[in-house]
Amino acid sequence: MSGAPQTVPEGRYGRSADARADRRLKILGGVLGAAVLGFVAWGAIDATAGSQASGELIRFKVVSDHEVQVHIEVRKKTDVDAVCTVRSLAADKSEAGIRDVRVDEPENRVDTVVSIRTTTRGANAELVGCQAADGR
Repeated sequence: MSGAPQTVPEGRYGRSADARADRRLKILGGVLGAAVLGFVAWGAIDATAGSQASGELIRFKVVSDHEVQVHIEVRKKTDVDAVCTVRSLAADKSEAGIRDVRVDEPENRVDTVVSIRTTTRGANAELVGCQAADGR
């Protein structure tokens, strides 16, 4: 008898423990990856579909040292009243004026132009956000 270790033919006696562990890790990784992807998709759908009102700033115009006109488009359900917050910033980025605008027309899409009274000359305008008037 010689002292050489005996080896078995490869693949003859099934998978090795390492191969079984690798396969289990691949399956576990796939399941966890699918779960994370599903969670992200659910969050994105919930964030957008759950919103009762949304808006977009179309354009703004600085009318004077104390007024900025803002054109916004509001999308909402016909039976929902929306409140949108618009504001104007001065050249130094400080807040020059802010206004909440109620949109209660019974339409899905409403274009409106509103004026923001400012304490200093506004350099720009932005739509902070829109939500249902009841807070949804």
